[in-house]
Amino acid sequence: MTRFINPSYDVAFKRIFGQENSKDLLLDFLNDLLTGEKKIKKIRLIDKEQLPLYHKGREGIYDIACEAEEGEHIIVEMQNTHQDYFYDRALYYLSQTVANQGERGMKWEFGIKAVYGIFFLNFNLAGKLRTDVILADRDTGKQFSDKLRFIFVEFPFFKKTKEECVTGLDKWIYVLKNMEPLKEIPFKEEKKIFKKSEKIADLASLSKEDRVRYDADIRAYRDRLAQINSAKRKGITEGEKNKQIEIARNMKAEGIPVKLISKVSGLSTEEVEKL
Repeated sequence: MTRFINPSYDVAFKRIFGQENSKDLLLDFLNDLLTGEKKIKKIRLIDKEQLPLYHKGREGIYDIACEAEEGEHIIVEMQNTHQDYFYDRALYYLSQTVANQGERGMKWEFGIKAVYGIFFLNFNLAGKLRTDVILADRDTGKQFSDKLRFIFVEFPFFKKTKEECVTGLDKWIYVLKNMEPLKEIPFKEEKKIFKKSEKIADLASLSKEDRVRYDADIRAYRDRLAQINSAKRKGITEGEKNKQIEIARNMKAEGIPVKLISKVSGLSTEEVEKL
């Protein structure tokens, strides 16, 4: 019987990293990720839903957002399924967070705080475990600005066994990638924070309401995967399927009848109703 939640699902990921009583886990992970670069002393969880930049603008919604003691904004997201425009999505999130720092009035001189985007991916995007993106001069490679930073971690390329994990980051990625089938969380003697993660991630510790939400999240993911696989069998690319779903979702938000949405988007009425 499975003992732990699977952090690749939205509800589980937020439970591990996105609660007030678990933000020390997030802080420990961030410092392991940024070892040799910076040391964050404390973080404050903030509302993850950014206000639109213009009327009827698209809202940026991600898993976790926090602010470090020097005002740096950090966005953390877990993404399970491949998206053709994921880099664009990441750029949109971070750019919106930069732009939202703007202040009205003549006194503001464009002093902005750094924005970090950390994205866990359960699919192949760049073809390697970790991709770090900065703003730099194309010819010299010299960093142009430290205000925008992207870090992508692709789980499929993490191949280390438990015995091969040496760094704190190795241990975190190993635990996150392998948590669900584990009987107990490893590395508790080397990193005491994992003792706490073991309690938080234990399925038995979930309230009735949290368990319902977690199970619903799993079903939603499986339905989404089934839609993608069905589309592939019909010869429709995943990118085209994503476009169909996006069209249908926008139409549904405007209150357009399901049958008409189905006709325009190419999705079945059942698929539209599940959105």
